[in-house]
Order: sequence, then structure tokens, then C-alpha cells
Amino acid sequence: MEIVAGAIANEVPPAAEGRQGRPLIVTEDAELLDDLLRLCAAAGARPEVHHGVPEGRGRWEAAPLVLVGDDAARRVRGAARRRGVVLVGRDQDDSGVWRRAVEIGADHVLMLPDGEQWLVDRIADVAEGVGRPALTVGVIGGRGGAGASTLACALAVTSARQGRRTLLVDADPLGGGLDVLLGGEAAEGLRWPAFAASRGRVGGGALEESLPELHSLRVLSWDRGDAVAIPPQAVRAVLAAGRRRGGAVVVDLPRRIDEGVAEALAQIDLGLLVVPAELRAVAAAARVASAFGMVLRDLRVAVRGPYTPGLDDREVARLLGLPLAGEVPAETDLLDGAAPPGGAPRGPLARFCTTFWERAVAGGEAA
Repeated sequence: MEIVAGAIANEVPPAAEGRQGRPLIVTEDAELLDDLLRLCAAAGARPEVHHGVPEGRGRWEAAPLVLVGDDAARRVRGAARRRGVVLVGRDQDDSGVWRRAVEIGADHVLMLPDGEQWLVDRIADVAEGVGRPALTVGVIGGRGGAGASTLACALAVTSARQGRRTLLVDADPLGGGLDVLLGGEAAEGLRWPAFAASRGRVGGGALEESLPELHSLRVLSWDRGDAVAIPPQAVRAVLAAGRRRGGAVVVDLPRRIDEGVAEALAQIDLGLLVVPAELRAVAAAARVASAFGMVLRDLRVAVRGPYTPGLDDREVARLLGLPLAGEVPAETDLLDGAAPPGGAPRGPLARFCTTFWERAVAGGEAA
């Protein structure tokens, strides 16, 4: 068994398989129970508490996470062996705790207070029913005005229309706000500045409920204030929370890479570089592709017409040395307020996005 940060870890807790439920606490130590209840509250979970193995068939086995106080180790020794058992103690100098952990089949030994953040994260996984993370797609403009924000919105709207849990993230503070593009600048909900102080773990469910809901998807955009930067650790925490909810996350990225953008790129599965079919746009996109291609393991080009003579979508992809995601069609009725980008299911942009998601799912890239 590998010892990591005060824990013996030999298997992944069952929460990683997407099983959702109430954690089980087994202890008679009142002080320890107070601490564990506090940590559960911080993680957004309501535990079930017992002094020993709970009566009732399958209750011990069904709990997604079991926290056994060191005082109760002897009382649960005869319980059925299962995954997701954590032995929790306080005495850092008690070498016997490892033996007791083996006797009850614990995956981890945790000492408080040092292991509190680790435990909050595990409990939060249980509370959120963590399963397969969302397919996360980043959209980048090859040059200014390439239509990246429009495509990002259309991808998100199409994903939501297909019944997928969808989060649209505006990572470009100078882009004017994706909520505006979706017609929801007055919608109630939090914007990026509210998350500037986020550290550690952000609850995925709480994040989702706090954001504006537009066209059946959640949108994290900018407000109309002066804030133009979010600390990298906040970007990391917020995007990770969105990914844990599953489904799809679409991120509208700026053309520059700073520390915050680098944090977002670290969690993106697939990048789409939107390039107008013009020689100057291709030249500008080549510089963007060079920078982003060093970070993104899967970067593809989406070409937007009309075409300069001698160029087509395959030629643009060849010049950039990137796989071709397809031709992004124009949608001429975006400014009449009737529908958001991709909002017309039979429109050309929606058809492009539908094909994109179908190929992504078929390729095993999305849940």
C-alpha cells in the first residue's frame, strides 16, 4: 500500500464510480463526531451516524463512504469488507492505527486536523455523485472577429437542446460577455467577479445553482464592472467544479495565454480554432495555433467562409498543420433577437454543432 499525505491508499473510493448517497460515520467519540459533522457540512453532505455497524441489511455496504473513528475500529472488525472505508484518528504517534486499518479493510488512514481538506474533497465527491467528468471544449478565435464566441454559444445551446447538462464559460473578460450574446445580460445569477476569492474546492452543485440559466444551460460570464482578471486558482477551482457535474463544458477563450487561461487549458479536452478563410487570418491563426498547440493535446481547426480564391477548408487546415473539424456556416439572423446562436434547430450553425457533438460522443469523448 502506498502512503500518501497520511493515508494508505490501495483503491479508489466508490464515489469515483458515480455512486451518490449519504456518507456513514461510525464513532462514539463526541469531539471527533463534531469535527466530522463540520467537515460534512463544509462538503455539502448530510451523513448517517452510528456507534457501530448499522443494523439493517446492506446499510454498511451501500454507503458510498464510511468514516470510522479510531475508537470504533474494534466494533466494526467483523463487518463485511468493502471499498471506501476511512479510519479517522487524532494521535499522529500511534503506530497501531495502521494495524487496525488493515483489520477493518480500510482504504485510508486519516489524521485530523492535517487531513481535513483531503476528507472534505472525498465527502464532496460523494455528495455530488462524481462520475465521468464533462467533455470540455475550448473555442479560440484565430484572429479578432473570427466568430469564436458565436460558435461557443452555438455549441452550448445545441448541447443543452440534446439533453446534456451544459455549462458555458466566458474566459475572455474583454469579449463583451456571453450572457449579452445569449440575450441574458439582465438574468439573475453570479458572474466571474463573485468567484475571485475561490480557493480549494468549489461545490459543483452550488456552482450550477448560482449561475444564470439561459436556453436550458448555465452561463458563467462577466459583469459590466471593471474586473478583467480572476486569480488562476479561482479559475482552476471553478472549472473543475463544472467538469465534475458531467455532460459538456464549453469555454470561450481569448487569443492570449496568461496564468488564468493556462489553468483553463489544463482542463480542456479538445480545442477548436476558428479561422476565417483569408490569407491574413490564416497567418494570424498560425501564431495562435503555435501558442495553444503547446498546451492543448487536441487542437482542431474550424474554418469559416466566405473563401478567398484558392482557399478551401482543407487547404486552411493543411496550412495550419491541424486536423479539420469542419466548415462553420454563417447564420444571418443572429441580430434579430429571435434566437441565440445555434438556437434554430434546423439552421446551418445548429446542424454543424449537432454533427460535432455526435462525432464527439461516438468517439468516446463525452458521457
